[in-house]
Amino acid sequence: MKTKLISDIQNNMKPFLNQGQYLKLTKTLLNLFKDIEIIEKKETFDLNDLNSNKKLLNLFLSAKHVEGRSKKTISYYKSTVEKMMDNIKKRVDNITTDDLRSYLTDFRKKRNSSKITIDNLRRIFSSFFSWLEDEDYILKNPVRRIHRVKSGRVVKDVLTDESLEILRDSCEEIRDLAMVELLSSTGIRVGELVNLNINDINFYERECVVFGKGESERIVYFDAKTKIHLMKYLESRSDDNPALFVSFKKPYLRLGINGVETRIRKLGKKANVGRVHPHKFRRTMATLAIDKGMPIEQVQKLLGHVQIDTTMQYAMVNQNNVKIAHRKFIC
Repeated sequence: MKTKLISDIQNNMKPFLNQGQYLKLTKTLLNLFKDIEIIEKKETFDLNDLNSNKKLLNLFLSAKHVEGRSKKTISYYKSTVEKMMDNIKKRVDNITTDDLRSYLTDFRKKRNSSKITIDNLRRIFSSFFSWLEDEDYILKNPVRRIHRVKSGRVVKDVLTDESLEILRDSCEEIRDLAMVELLSSTGIRVGELVNLNINDINFYERECVVFGKGESERIVYFDAKTKIHLMKYLESRSDDNPALFVSFKKPYLRLGINGVETRIRKLGKKANVGRVHPHKFRRTMATLAIDKGMPIEQVQKLLGHVQIDTTMQYAMVNQNNVKIAHRKFIC
């Protein structure tokens, strides 16, 4: 960079200097820049222009894309930060800790949001401003002094054995039954379910390959009952779509996340089981696995979690077993 700068100065001054003056200029420049380090400046932003906020946000989102964040996550980051910037109406280098605290307080009051939701916003803001600080766009991350929002642990309910049987009985379509069995047997995410193709299924080994968050690949396993219902469903199909689950009507398109969630909710209402959604099967499988003695590290592997703490949040210990254990060991 230094050599290029000296060369540019020389070329600009050459038409106005004789040979001796040109050599003198070159010697002077070399001496002046000898102990100076020159760093190429980043893309410049008009600090008086609020549009620079949008440009910086796009750079941040690009960085998250390179890190392997999913499209859904990046979209959530984008909408969350945009709403904050539109509300505060300041350049990012002028946004203060008090600005963000006021925004979070107002957000919670207006929407009656939970502590968990507010802490999720705080984490996203922290990620954004930390990146700005690391990239030298701002001097200090204003979220640094906003501490994690403490919230009580909510024990989320799971599907009982009886509820699962009622759900199965309510399935009039073989596709729905195969879908319920696969979700409850493997504990896969709904996004992983809809991306499955027929050739991802190994019926002999009763396993399938799924692609989780961050495009990570893992193998999950299903039971004999799931195998039978999956095979019956595939035998009933007359289309040539490679997708494992498709719509009932032509042109037999691959089922999407919304389609699966809607169908599962309808099955739950029909069976009078309560609030049923695809993620509930995942939590149920994790809880059941730990309840029966599967090591938490193996459950973590099945669920595709990077951090074991995440697995522990899914796996709620059966309260009845705690009662039995207390009577056995304490009473």
